[in-house]
Amino acid sequence: MDAPTSNPALLSPFHLAFPVHDLSLARAFYGELLGCPEGRSSEGWVDFNFYGHQIVAHLAPEETGVAQRNAVDGDAVPVRHFGIVLPMAEWEALAGRLTAKGVRFLIEPHTRFRGERGEQATMFFLDPSGNALEIKAFADITSLFAK
Repeated sequence: MDAPTSNPALLSPFHLAFPVHDLSLARAFYGELLGCPEGRSSEGWVDFNFYGHQIVAHLAPEETGVAQRNAVDGDAVPVRHFGIVLPMAEWEALAGRLTAKGVRFLIEPHTRFRGERGEQATMFFLDPSGNALEIKAFADITSLFAK
């Protein structure tokens, strides 16, 4: 079996299902705030196009909540989180838009690992059900998997 590809241009879309306590709040957050087009849905779940990837908010209030945190470059990073790696200009525009909309950040938009291989812009915030999202960008995308 071949090893997974490290070429972002060749990656297949991923699928992620996660719990929410309210589908209308999930629609407002992912659809309206983040701009993710809605796909199929039912009374118990909603698909969203998250930058070309399929994420599915499943109504499961008993499974929602904030994750444990670990220290990463001086930040308390939620252990359970998901997100996307954007081009730097798109990350900067999104950070500005979220800030202007009053999003409360767990970790404010900033650059970590400054001056090191793997330097990256990052920001963390929660959806209404307590799911942590990280949006990041690399000035040099080839350092995405750098050691």
